Amino acid sequence: MTKYRRMMLVAALGFLASAGMAAPSLAEVGQVAVVFTKGGFIVGVGGGKGVLSFRGKKYPFTVSGMSVGFTIGASTSKFTGRAINLRSAGDLAGTYAVGGAGGALAAGAGGVQLQNANGVILQLSGPRVGVEASAAVGGVTIVMQ
Repeated sequence: MTKYRRMMLVAALGFLASAGMAAPSLAEVGQVAVVFTKGGFIVGVGGGKGVLSFRGKKYPFTVSGMSVGFTIGASTSKFTGRAINLRSAGDLAGTYAVGGAGGALAAGAGGVQLQNANGVILQLSGPRVGVEASAAVGGVTIVMQ
């Protein structure tokens, strides 16, 4: 084998080895569970607690929010879902804009998709218990514990 062929073989093997050890995608997905209670008349306020499961660990957080517009009643939602585009658990923290109309009567299902400034997208769904009607715009803030 010539010196040139040996160099090409070593280079090709090095390339194949490095391709096999390439870093995983930077953005990952975590699992989220949240219990959120909301109530109000005109101005709605709410809060709750949740847990992010990410890279084999659990990260507790609190969630709080406020909406302004037509809101009447109270409800408790138990959401589960995914947090997409996480690079670290701390990326979940921040303010998520919320807009739209929704409601629950006695028991029903609700779903929401939110995004924060870190690019994290929350896709959550779950049962809602209580009596609430709303057509409001507001925000939700998540703080890691």
